[in-house]
Amino acid sequence: MTINDIKEQGLLLFECISGSKAYGLNTPTSDTDIKGVYYLPKAQFYGLEYIPQISNETSDEVYYELGRFVELLTKNNPNILELLASPEDCVLYRHPIMNRLHINMFLSKLCKETFGGYALTQIKKARGYKKKIINPVDEVRKSVLDFCFIMQGHQSVPLTEWLAQNNYVQERCGLVNITHTKGLYALFYDENNVHRYRGIMSSELANEVSLSSIPKGEKEVAYLFFNLEHYSSYCKDYKEYWEWVEKRNEHRYLGNAEHGKGYDAKNMMHTIRLLQVAKEIIEQGTLNVKRLNRQELLSIKTGEYQYNDLLAMADSLMADIEAAYENSTLPNVPNKEQIELVLVQMRETLYK
Repeated sequence: MTINDIKEQGLLLFECISGSKAYGLNTPTSDTDIKGVYYLPKAQFYGLEYIPQISNETSDEVYYELGRFVELLTKNNPNILELLASPEDCVLYRHPIMNRLHINMFLSKLCKETFGGYALTQIKKARGYKKKIINPVDEVRKSVLDFCFIMQGHQSVPLTEWLAQNNYVQERCGLVNITHTKGLYALFYDENNVHRYRGIMSSELANEVSLSSIPKGEKEVAYLFFNLEHYSSYCKDYKEYWEWVEKRNEHRYLGNAEHGKGYDAKNMMHTIRLLQVAKEIIEQGTLNVKRLNRQELLSIKTGEYQYNDLLAMADSLMADIEAAYENSTLPNVPNKEQIELVLVQMRETLYK
């Protein structure tokens, strides 16, 4: 089933513009995000092919089956609550039956965790972005050799330097474990390649050192330490960084690079927005999707704030939310029994 199928078969219940345009934070380069709610034909709903969600290829149009929509509302999912509370000028279609679902049925103290938790994930994203900007990973991947060191007295020297100093090649080295140690090996060298040692690593993409069979009577020339923990951490960072480079939104990346603050400004804008919304919900029991402080939020998006100042702003908002939580008149959680009754009645009407 596709979004077009939903509309052609008359299954659409709700459709609206979401995202930056619903928040009143859109700019000339903003995309148009569409979200909606639908219901399945009766046979399909009762059968084995329940479809909870449908989206287009770019995921900027997402539609939720009625039951899934209500389920997420009861969990106080921020995106879904905002969808139900969409400003009227963003609503493209509303089936009369959707009037049975009112935002006041769902707002609860749980919003402190869901909105606040979502905001914290945005901070985490912004911090991860900052780390990637400040600490880029060279495209040329390091190998096992770069994490090996030769013991010399009470000091160590990089293996690559030691090999160059002695005019050795890693392919003619042989390693054996040293018992009762971790990462420490005896290193042998076969100048004439008689013993066919396996070398220190088998290939540039090897994840560990190679061990060789050493003939009896051979004398080690050095002791080698392989920092496996550091190498594993590097491999993880390398993979994450270059996957991020491949998938990043180049327009957004260049915008962040232009403001030069070293963080993802859009993520931080949504962090502050989410916390401000959470504060209003807990203090006032209302959800205002359209933001009245457009200029403040857009100035965050354009990088006019220092990163630490934004973290301080987020901490202050979290403190306000915590302080208001105890005195909030909202229920601890939505009334699931009442909500389920409304959902059943809606389905009975739709499937008559």
